[in-house]
Formats: sequence, structure tokens, C-alpha cells
Amino acid sequence: MKKTRIKQPAITVPVPQDAAECAAYIHAVGEMDRAIGALELAMNGEIAEVTERYAGRFTPLKARLLATSAAVQTWCEAHRADLTQNGKVKTAGFVTGSVQWRQRPPSVLVRGADSVIETLKRLGLGRFVRVKEEVNKEAVLNQPEAVAGVAGISLKTGVEDFVITPFAQEAA
Repeated sequence: MKKTRIKQPAITVPVPQDAAECAAYIHAVGEMDRAIGALELAMNGEIAEVTERYAGRFTPLKARLLATSAAVQTWCEAHRADLTQNGKVKTAGFVTGSVQWRQRPPSVLVRGADSVIETLKRLGLGRFVRVKEEVNKEAVLNQPEAVAGVAGISLKTGVEDFVITPFAQEAA
């Protein structure tokens, strides 16, 4: 089977030719970064203005929505037997929409998990306590030679990031 050689794409941007030109490029990176920050600040300011302008309109509508929904629910609960054909269906249709009665699935709420776990163990109900096993990655990093032949474990080392940090003065 013949392997296809994949070439790196050619660099299509001009590359600095000396240290002074590289310093100028770093300066340009800083200017562009600050310009992006200024645009983000302006955008967030406009978003805040729009949010503030509409915020007052939401409150009365939400209050009316809650009141109207409660009124519909009250009427439907009073007429539930007729609407659900004595419990045979869970949805009642109207010309303008429908209402539904849905049973939520059971759920468990635990408050004070540590004391609950301790109590379950003390009462011999340890089967309700989950023990989670997972690979200790810190230990693997500390002793990579011990797991060298284990399938499914590979170590990534020597990954290097290149970071440009232009100098900037913070306003006091």
C-alpha cells in the first residue's frame, strides 16, 4: 500500500528578516490585540445599552405571563377529568394550543453527602454508595517507566507553545 505524502502548506505571510523587524511585528501584534480589545469593549457597551433598554419591557410581560398561565392551569385542573377523558390521555387540545400533564421521572436529592454516605455505610447499606475507579494520571506522570508497556496509556511530552506577549501599560 502506497503512502501519500502530505506537504505543509507554504507560509503566505511575510516573515521578518532581522531582530528589528521582528520587534516591529511584535509591536503590530500588540496594536492589533488592543484594537480587538477596544472593539470588544465597544460591542459589550452596545449590548449593555440594548439590554438596559429592553429590560423594563420584560418585567410586566413576565408577570402577566405567569398570572395568565396560573389562570389556565387553575381552570384546567378544575376540569381535568373531562379534558383527560378521566385520565385516559395526558394532553388536552384547544383551538389555540394544548395543555399537558406530564409526570416527571423520579429523582434523588442528597443534602450533606458526606454524612449521608457515612450513615448508609453504618447501616449496612453500602450498596447505595458508588466507588469510582479511574487512572491516577499524576502517578503515571511520576513513574512513566512503570506503565511503559500498558496498552491504552500514552504520554505526551515535549509539547511546546509559542506565546507572543507585547508590552502594554495598564492605565491606573
